[in-house]
Amino acid sequence: MPRLPALALLLLLVPVAGLAVPEPDPGLPRGAVPAAAIQLDPRPDTDTAPARPAPTPDPAPAPAPPPGPVPASRPTPTPFTLPDTEVWPIRANALGRDYRVYVGLPESYARQPQRRYPVLFVTDADYAFPLIRSIAARLGNRAHGLEEFILVGLSYSDGDSPLYSRRRDYTPTPNGERTPDPSGRRPVFGEAEAYRRFLADQLMPFVAATYRTDRNRNIYAGHSYGGLFGLHILLTAPEMFSHYIIGSPSLWFDDRVMIKREAERAKTEKDLPARVYMAIGSYETTAPGNDDPRHSRSLDMVADLRGFERALRSRAYPGLALETEVVAEEDHLSVFPAIISRGLAWALPARRR
Repeated sequence: MPRLPALALLLLLVPVAGLAVPEPDPGLPRGAVPAAAIQLDPRPDTDTAPARPAPTPDPAPAPAPPPGPVPASRPTPTPFTLPDTEVWPIRANALGRDYRVYVGLPESYARQPQRRYPVLFVTDADYAFPLIRSIAARLGNRAHGLEEFILVGLSYSDGDSPLYSRRRDYTPTPNGERTPDPSGRRPVFGEAEAYRRFLADQLMPFVAATYRTDRNRNIYAGHSYGGLFGLHILLTAPEMFSHYIIGSPSLWFDDRVMIKREAERAKTEKDLPARVYMAIGSYETTAPGNDDPRHSRSLDMVADLRGFERALRSRAYPGLALETEVVAEEDHLSVFPAIISRGLAWALPARRR
C-alpha cells in the first residue's frame, strides 16, 4: 500500500462473511482464512513521522479553569477500511518466504454468483492496491466505464523492507546497485525467475481455486522494477498473462540486460503471443541545461523504452499487439496513476450492454 501521509497498513484476520473459501493450497497454513479487509490506520507511521520537539516549560503555571461541566471523553478512532477486500497469508514453498495476497472483489461479486471475472495482478501492492481500487471505482462508474475485475495485490515478503523485497524479487540478474537497504542489510538481486515460478505454480492457482475467475484473462501491471519484472515474464513465459501493463520499466538495469535478452530470444522464437501496453512519463529523460528537477539526472528511460519498442516491432511477431505512450508532464514518481488509468481502459473496456 502507499505510505500516504499519516497512514499505515493494518491486516486483520477475520474472514469476510458470505464468501465460500475452498481449502487453501499447500502454500497456505492449514486452516488459514483471509482478513476481513485492508485497513488504513490514521495514526502516523513512526518510521516517517517527524519527531515532536521537546516542550518548553511555561514561565508560570496557568491559572486553573473556572468550575464547569466535565467534558465528554474523546471517542477512540477506528481504522479506515477498504470494503470488499481480503488478505491471505501464503508460504512460497520453494523460496522459503511468506507473503500476503491482497484481494479486492468487484461490487457485483456477491450479487452475481454465476459470473466469472478477469483478474488484474499488480506488484508493489502496498502502494498500488489501494490506488487501483480507487481508480477502478471512479473510472468504472458501476461498470459503465470499465469491465469489473478482481484485483490481486502482490505484497512484499514478510519481515523484509519494501526496497529489499522488490530489489530481490523483481530483478533478473544479481548485478544490481549496491546502495544499502534502510535496514542495513546487504541488498540482494536477481531472483525474478524464482519469484515468477512462485506466481505461476502457487499464487495464481490459489487465486483461481478460491475465486470465480476468468482463467483466460489474467492481466499483469507493474511499474519501475515492477515493469522490469513484467518484461522478464513477457520474454520468459508470455502465456502467463493475456495482457501486460508495463509502466516505466527499469530497462537500464544491469547494463540493459533485458534489451539484450530480447535480442537473444528473437534468434530462436518466431512469435510473442501477448497484448502489451507500455507507457512512461515525458520527464523520464535527461535534459542538459534544463534545471527542472523532475527530469532524470542520468537515465534516459524514454530512449530505452523507445529502443525496446523498436526492437519488438522489428520482429513482426504475428501474435504481438503492442501499444506505447509517453505521458506528458509526468515524471517517474508521478506517472503511475496515469499509466494504470490508461492501462485499465485499454485492457478492460466496459462491455456493451
